[in-house]
Amino acid sequence: MSAPGHPAAVAAVALVVLATVLVGGFGLRISRTTSDFYVASRTVRPRLNAAAISGEYLSAASFLGIAGLVLVHGPDMLWYPVGYTAGYLVLLVFVAAPLRRSGAYTLPDFAEGRLESRQVRRLVSVFVVGAGWVYLVPQLQGAGLTLKTLTGAPGWLGDVLVASVVVVAVAAGGMRSVTFVQVFQYWLKLTALLVPAIFLVLAWQGDGRPRVTFDEQITVFRADHPLYATYGLIVATFLGTMGLPHVVVRFYTSPNGRDARRTTVAVLALVGLFYLLPPVYGALGRLYAPELMHGGDADADAAVLLLPARVIGGLGGDLLGALLAGGAFAAFLSTASGLTMAVAGVITQDVLPSRGVRHFRLATVLAIAVPLAGSLLVSRVPVADAVGMAFAVSASSFCPLLVLGIWWRRLTPPGAIAGLLLGGGSALLSVAITVSGAVRPPGWPHALLAWPAVWSVPVGFLAMVLVSLATPGRIPPGTNAAMTRFHLPEALTSGRGR
Repeated sequence: MSAPGHPAAVAAVALVVLATVLVGGFGLRISRTTSDFYVASRTVRPRLNAAAISGEYLSAASFLGIAGLVLVHGPDMLWYPVGYTAGYLVLLVFVAAPLRRSGAYTLPDFAEGRLESRQVRRLVSVFVVGAGWVYLVPQLQGAGLTLKTLTGAPGWLGDVLVASVVVVAVAAGGMRSVTFVQVFQYWLKLTALLVPAIFLVLAWQGDGRPRVTFDEQITVFRADHPLYATYGLIVATFLGTMGLPHVVVRFYTSPNGRDARRTTVAVLALVGLFYLLPPVYGALGRLYAPELMHGGDADADAAVLLLPARVIGGLGGDLLGALLAGGAFAAFLSTASGLTMAVAGVITQDVLPSRGVRHFRLATVLAIAVPLAGSLLVSRVPVADAVGMAFAVSASSFCPLLVLGIWWRRLTPPGAIAGLLLGGGSALLSVAITVSGAVRPPGWPHALLAWPAVWSVPVGFLAMVLVSLATPGRIPPGTNAAMTRFHLPEALTSGRGR
């Protein structure tokens, strides 16, 4: 892979980093209270919140990974953007407004408030941190790939750079800073993909519109049991969105449940608009960078970055490549900021001895240090697959907890613990085994572990339901009050929004 446009790419990355620090600094100026740091004092309006959620949700998997998977495996990989977007529809229908009405700061807060159990809270905290770390590793590795591809810098430099900027942005101003950073970065990412795509399509038309074909079959692990892998992807992405820690925490920033629903509708539009673009890069990559097909999914992730130099070349190609480099870094920074914010909030409340802002800043360093070490030590997994694994863990643990906790009165603490351990625990173990390479393709063992959501989500739901039915005496005494708070408008339950 060549490294086009070194000076322009370096300048673009530097500008994005500088802008992120400056925008985060603006958030610091208006962060005054603990509530500002955790949930921006619950005052983020739907349009701003939707852009912020979209900014943190559109990660390395969206910016680089989808195009790479379409390049290698063809249109079947469009299930990724469909699933990523449809997950918000499930979130809108089942979770968004009740979750905001719960009045919690974090998922562990919700779990303890609903089930009145410190044991459940501690277990949820473990899964929030685990899922957040699994999701953070590909963001950091994607940054390393971007910087290496476009500048020839050592692969570890991008990992360290993103981690450092995230610590500064999150620790400085908390949720206030992160909100403004993510809004800025959503529009930057959309622009960074849209403008080069226009020029690439014009160049393709100028070449006589050569036909893009996906006839060549790439023999890689994904071809082994493809139908099962597709269903695993669908289940994970449809149900995993509602439990992603960095997504859930943003709904706590809405003023009320109605605004939480309006935010989700706006997110569907913004995310859907963005996902029209990566498949264009994947299809053009088949024509102009076909050698990436044979390097595997990890090499194909670089297709977005390389296409302007291949198709357009010259100064124009360098400038467009630099714009894409800046957009890619915005993707890593925004998602990593949201994840670090969510994980740091849990560490502050459930691990460190004090809940003050000073300990939140210490937690921010802890939240990014472990995935940074993992990104440097673990061999790189294709970013879309790595993120899909995080979705599988979320779908298997938090989805049953949220859906049953919000809609089923008979859920008990023992039931929640059983579901988290059997569903989420088995998914987390499967991800660990897959990443370690202990079980390699081809074969059913690898397929079942690489895409566990098909079986781990039903296991999580069944365990919660069956154990709860077996322990009816453990239904929390405050269940009726909690269910009333979740499902009635704030004006009816408290006379004002919480």
